[in-house]
Parts: sequence; C-alpha cells; structure tokens
Amino acid sequence: MKRRCPWCGDDALSVAYHDKEWGRPVHDDRVLFEFLILEGAQAGLSWTTILKKRENYRKALDGFDARKIARYTPARIEKLMRNPGIVRNRLKLESTVSNARAFLKVQQEFGSFDTYLWNFVGGKPIVNRPRSMKDVPARTELSDRISKDLLARGFRFVGSTIVYAYLQAIGVVDDHLAGCFRSRKRR
Repeated sequence: MKRRCPWCGDDALSVAYHDKEWGRPVHDDRVLFEFLILEGAQAGLSWTTILKKRENYRKALDGFDARKIARYTPARIEKLMRNPGIVRNRLKLESTVSNARAFLKVQQEFGSFDTYLWNFVGGKPIVNRPRSMKDVPARTELSDRISKDLLARGFRFVGSTIVYAYLQAIGVVDDHLAGCFRSRKRR
C-alpha cells in the first residue's frame, strides 16, 4: 500500500490529485491561471469541495481562458452566480475577472506568467521533506513576497496563505512528506 501525505485522505479525487498533480512543477500559463483561481475560490472551504467542482469551473469559465474571462461583464457574473456547479460568491467571481486582467498584464510584461512566477525561485522548485503535517507551514517569507507583489499588481484573493497553497499545488514548493511515495519520485 502506498503511503501518501495524510491531507488527501481516502477520497478518490483527492488521492488522484495528490498522486498526479500536487507538488509537480507547472509551466503552462493556462494551468497556472486555473490553480490561481481555484485556490482563491477555496478560501474558507475545503480543497475537496473545489476539486469536486473543478470540471464545472472549467465549463463555466471558458476553460480558464484568461483572455475570455477578462472580458466578462456584470451580466456574465450574474449568470455565474446562478450556476450551482461552482462556488457562488460574488467577490470571488468578480476577483476571477480582475485577476484575469492582472494576469494578462503580467504576461505582457514578462512574456509569460510562468516566467514571472518562477523567477521568484530562480526557476527551480523548493523541495522540502517535512516529517509531518505540523511541519508544513501555512505561509512563508516567499509566499509573503509573492502575495505582496500580486496584490500590488491588482490581484485579489492572493493572501500569503492562499499563495503558499498555490505554490504547493503548482510545484514551486514541493511539500510531500518524507514518508510519502511521491517524495521519492523524480519530477
């Protein structure tokens, strides 16, 4: 039986996410944007809730196409507010649109969001091997810096704790526990 990080429990969706995605370096701007939006949507909720709604988000948000989302109107937000397949929180949905606009500006400035984000770590993931979940921080100096920079660029729902979870999700930080089978896999 494979040993996993205990946060994923035995929920099939969470286990698959842990085994195939979490902590693996992502360099695709669309995927980076998707996780940024999903992490913000998670605020105050469980990650399992968001994973269960992920496909609905992909459909509702044009496959996380930042260019399309940046053009959403208040009428489109109202339509999203009636969609039971996603988290219907007006502030989170409005931030999705403003974050898409900010994301496009970062892409324009740096050539890609990938370049912008990975520059914070010199292009290489930070690999930690905490022994237990209590050794995994909720935020770090790195997430503080990135959060501050994102906020200055007009992003919302990007506090340091959300940013740290984001960095873990996209593999900028690899926090698989020392006993987890993923900690032994080469990336």
